[in-house]
Amino acid sequence: MGTESHKRPRIVRFGTFEADLATRELRKSGVRIKLHGQPFEVLAMLLERPGEAVQREELRERLWSSDTFVDFDAGVNTAINRLREALNDSAENPRFIETLPRRGYRFIAPVEAESSDQPLAHGISPKPSLSKAETEAPVTPHTHPKRTKALAIGLATVVALLIVLSWTGVHKRLLGHDSLPHVSSLAVLPLANLSGDPEQEYFCDGLTETLTNDLGRLRALRVISRTSAMHYKGSKKTVPEIARDLNVDALIEGTVLRSANHARITVNLIQASPEMHLWAENYETEVGDLLGVQEKVAQSVAREIQIALEPPSESPPNRRGVNAAAQDLYFRGLFAIRSGTAESAENAIKYFQRSIQEDPAYAPAYAAIAEVYAVWYPGKSGPRETMPKAQEAARKALALDETLPAAHSVLGNVELWYDWNWVDAEKEFRRALELDPNYVLAHNSYARELVILGRNEEALAQAKQAMGLDPYAEGGEGDYPIWVTYLAHQYDEAERVAKAKIALDPNYPWAHYDLALTYEQMGKSTESVEEYLRFEGLSGADPQRLAHLQEEFRTSGVKGFWRERLRDYRKAAKRGYVSAGMVAEACARVGDKDCVFEWLEKAFEERDDLMINLNVDPVFNGIRAHPRFQDLVHRVGLPKPWPS
Repeated sequence: MGTESHKRPRIVRFGTFEADLATRELRKSGVRIKLHGQPFEVLAMLLERPGEAVQREELRERLWSSDTFVDFDAGVNTAINRLREALNDSAENPRFIETLPRRGYRFIAPVEAESSDQPLAHGISPKPSLSKAETEAPVTPHTHPKRTKALAIGLATVVALLIVLSWTGVHKRLLGHDSLPHVSSLAVLPLANLSGDPEQEYFCDGLTETLTNDLGRLRALRVISRTSAMHYKGSKKTVPEIARDLNVDALIEGTVLRSANHARITVNLIQASPEMHLWAENYETEVGDLLGVQEKVAQSVAREIQIALEPPSESPPNRRGVNAAAQDLYFRGLFAIRSGTAESAENAIKYFQRSIQEDPAYAPAYAAIAEVYAVWYPGKSGPRETMPKAQEAARKALALDETLPAAHSVLGNVELWYDWNWVDAEKEFRRALELDPNYVLAHNSYARELVILGRNEEALAQAKQAMGLDPYAEGGEGDYPIWVTYLAHQYDEAERVAKAKIALDPNYPWAHYDLALTYEQMGKSTESVEEYLRFEGLSGADPQRLAHLQEEFRTSGVKGFWRERLRDYRKAAKRGYVSAGMVAEACARVGDKDCVFEWLEKAFEERDDLMINLNVDPVFNGIRAHPRFQDLVHRVGLPKPWPS
């Protein structure tokens, strides 16, 4: 190989990678990647001519001498495959190396290069230097006057154009530099665990969630929720494909390498269309100082996409180093709760309580306990036991840090679902969304409050925002937007949203439940029960019980199905807590009025959150005018019902 010119680049950077063409080393986020021999030589050739086609014959001439007898095609393919493996690249969806069929290869990502004497622009070779004679050559006296005048006018025009380009930033695009990106929405993809230890997944996921929450506070930015972004953990989809799925302009991806209480975190901001690395940074930190890293990332992202950071009205008191053990236990609790079972909820609370024991002033752990207690799990304690605990934990969290959106949202839920205090509930939801405009749970709960109060237009606007922030929503997070359209009696829209959810994830049970509700009100009784049965099956119902439901439906129709379902509810109520509001709804479906009022009275005593739906739940249309029903509406404190 020939000797490199001193003006050729020595260091070439692309994405999170850096290639040293002098020492023949490849590094990713500062960590050396094992790549040498022919694969590195291929990379060097491509980086010397970014954006240009490098012919296969050129690779042969550089990598193999004319008297070397090898299977050339196999050798090149092996070198390219090893190179792509090192770069985590793909032939089908290339980010760095594009295959030109029957011709060769091309490096397609933007690069930054520097030689020993001057930096190079992205993908641009240094301009040849002019000799002193060329730079100082006078205008010849034989130049025609008209030509001189034309040259002067042309030069003035060029200068003026450069000034305009400089002012608008267009010159960056022309010269190969990054242009100002158009990013108004993004998603934080699950940070990859580089430790090789599966036990560290909880730490990476916890850091992903807290980073998502921090970025969600940027008012001018739409940030997709953690629940939807987690669907792409380990995904082979490309950046443009994921961005298209989530309807965002950019993605944040990164890695975490943890050793004891030290963490190395790499974060990249990638524009989706055209795909372009906008920013990358590495952070070395102690685990207890992750809050500082998250703030720096949020500030850097805001700067790169030209969003002005609004300073908070009050400084959060917990922006300090956190006890590493407390934060670790908090992340373990977040990881535990995601399986969505009553047992996982109990385990999560234990982790959060231990976190508080390690650091009694750690407000997020109190807020997390409040969130767990505010969710009802079938067969477990009812709201009279859990909701006061949720309220107590949320208030403790806010006493330590008034700026926690989750704690305000939980307090709003307690006021709405349990205390039936519409004014204070709305106040808390609005405060949560003031602190974090992207907080999905607050949008969901606020939407439900608005629809039960008859403010349908506002409710649907909140529901739409929630759906946009969390398209893959699961459980309680995804249930309310569909419920809002259902409770607003907009059944065509409810059907559309439920079917869209099912298309996204056919095994998501609550989308089938909501579609069943909707079909019921659309007069599609048979289809409704079929969707209920799908819901039961996907929710893990006992096979024998499910078979009984199917048999009753087959032999006795829709009423038979609901009579059997009502028997199941009554049996379950003898073993543990069952939502009395759900039993009352089943009574209404079989036409047993006395049964309806018996269970509605129980629901009132238990402070069942379904009581707040009395004005709008269409299941009760047949008895809404009954004096006992009107008395219940009055006691709950709902506004006077409007005609249904």
